[in-house]
Formats: sequence, C-alpha cells, structure tokens
Amino acid sequence: MQYVSLVPRPPLDGLIDDLYYLEGTPPYPRLRLPPMPAALFVLNLGPPFRIRAGAGTDGYDDGCVITTPTRAFEFGYPPGTRSVGVHFKPWGLAPFLGMPAAELRDLPVTVEQIWGRAAVAELRERLALAAGPGEMLALLESELRRRLTGTGGLRLTATGGLSLRRLDETSGLELVRHVSGVIVATGGTAAIGDLSEAAGVSSTYLAQRFKALVGVTPKRLARTYRFASTLLSIDPARPVDWSELAGRAGYFDQAHFGHEFRAFTGLTPTRYLEIRRRFLREHPGHVLDGWPLPAD
Repeated sequence: MQYVSLVPRPPLDGLIDDLYYLEGTPPYPRLRLPPMPAALFVLNLGPPFRIRAGAGTDGYDDGCVITTPTRAFEFGYPPGTRSVGVHFKPWGLAPFLGMPAAELRDLPVTVEQIWGRAAVAELRERLALAAGPGEMLALLESELRRRLTGTGGLRLTATGGLSLRRLDETSGLELVRHVSGVIVATGGTAAIGDLSEAAGVSSTYLAQRFKALVGVTPKRLARTYRFASTLLSIDPARPVDWSELAGRAGYFDQAHFGHEFRAFTGLTPTRYLEIRRRFLREHPGHVLDGWPLPAD
C-alpha cells in the first residue's frame, strides 16, 4: 500500500495532526482500529468501504467522519482502496462539524451528512483530476482552510497569516486545547478536578465544553490518551511484562489495566499481542503496522 502524509500549515496545524493519502490493497480485508485520542475524516475515492460499529455494519461510498471514539471500530476495505483523509486532534474537527461532537460519538456518519452532497461531489471530482498524492493533499488542505475561514472564526494577521478568533471566544476551543495539552503532557494521569481548578472553570463547564468540541469528557479523553500511549509503547517483537507495563503507565494494578484493555479493544492483552505478532510475521514493514489489527 502507498501512504503519503502531510502536516498542514498554520493555523490548521493547531487542529490537525496530518493529512494523508492511502491507496492499494489492504493487508487484511477487515481491520480493527482501537480508539485513539483523535477524530478521523476520510474522503473515499475508490470502491465503497464498510464500517462495523457495535452490532451494525454500514457501507460508505463518499467517506466517513468519526469523532473521538470510545471503542474499537472495524473497517472493511475492498481491494484497490483509495482515499484521502485527516487525522484531527481531538478538538480539531469541531470547527468543521456544525454540531456538538457528542452527538456523533461512536456513530460514524458519511461526509455528505456533514458537508452536503453537492460540496462533497465537487471536492471528490477535483481530487480525482489531481496529478498525484501531493496535489491531492494540497487541494484538501486548501479546502479545509477555506471552510475554517468561512466559519467567521479566523482573521488575517498583519503578516498575511491566519489566526483563530471567535472560535476560541465563543466555543471554549482554547480552553479545551490547553487542558488537553496538560492531559497529553501527563500521559493521561492528571486529576481532572485539578485541571478545571487551574483553568478557573467548574468541572461541569469543562465537561460540557469537551463534549461539545471533542465528543467525550476530559476524564474519558485522559483514559484514551493513557491507553493509546501505553499500547504504542509495546514492542511486539519482544517479551512483554504486563505488570511492569501497567505500573509504568499509572494503572492501579494489572487487573485494572486488563479491564481497560478489554473495554477499549475487546481483546485481552495477550490476545492483542498474538494478533500484533501475526501482523508482523505476515506483513513485515507494512505501512499500516502499529495500530490497525487484522479482524479476521
């Protein structure tokens, strides 16, 4: 598979981790994606793909939007999949969404439902005519900048750049970004009550702003950050001391860690390690190795 990544220019870099292009045949027909502290936007340019969320499975022709998840999703990719997408920071999707993020929690929706059929069709047509992945990602970045400016939440600076304005003032975006930064810096172990007190707001107000902009409470986001950072620290090629790993990550004990593991992935830690090792064995050096897992 081909995977091309681009970090956008300011101010999008304050909302987005990267833009990406993905093309080729996936290593497995179905991939399980454990929850990450991020929102996902996928604009499909190839055959429809399928997403299993909970008990239901739906097809997505134009793409999908997923706010910060609380559980694993299962993606079914066809041969010859082709798409561009955005890995948003947890709060980064909010200016492009037009509704409280909590309304879409663990509920993937089509891009058309968010941006409208005509706009999505026009963007997909422009992307289809692009010369290659680099031009596609430049087009996507330009569209996101246009939409962000159109919210009324940006203004031009004296140097010709863009800076956030009313988005911060009216939605609490800067508050959520700041508190999220502390959560990241502490590996998800910070006491949320201390964070709200330091920010000068009530815990109720902070939770409301997080649910509106991120889709989950700050406590839930902290849990996700801690779990994701712990998972990414595992080297499947080496033996894993689960008790030591749980203690280093700040979990109460190994049983607490195992409970969190099953809650986030539906797998036990040992089963997860077996699946990761299978991926390594069957597809060494694959561009997708590290987070998605074979689901079949």
